[in-house]
Amino acid sequence: MTELLNKRAVALRYEQNAAAPRIVAKGSGYTAETIIERAKEYQVPIAIEPELVELLVQLDLNQLIPPQLYAAVAEVLAWAYQVDGKTAEEIRAAREKA
Repeated sequence: MTELLNKRAVALRYEQNAAAPRIVAKGSGYTAETIIERAKEYQVPIAIEPELVELLVQLDLNQLIPPQLYAAVAEVLAWAYQVDGKTAEEIRAAREKA
């Protein structure tokens, strides 16, 4: 039970032409568990980066990632694209079709 209550999660979205990724969900405990379950349901790669999550949960919902966190978030996004087997060009092309 204590492990669940200490769990934290953050969901990011990076939209084409956006200045930076944005916080679209965040929470701890049951909320974090729900965020993780939704990610699994939609086959969104899940990175376990506790130090980064601790910084990101301090931001407001819909807030853009601050420049100080660009490098760390870029590493996670690059990893997610790699896990998904997609290149940046393929992702851009898919967004343009949508």
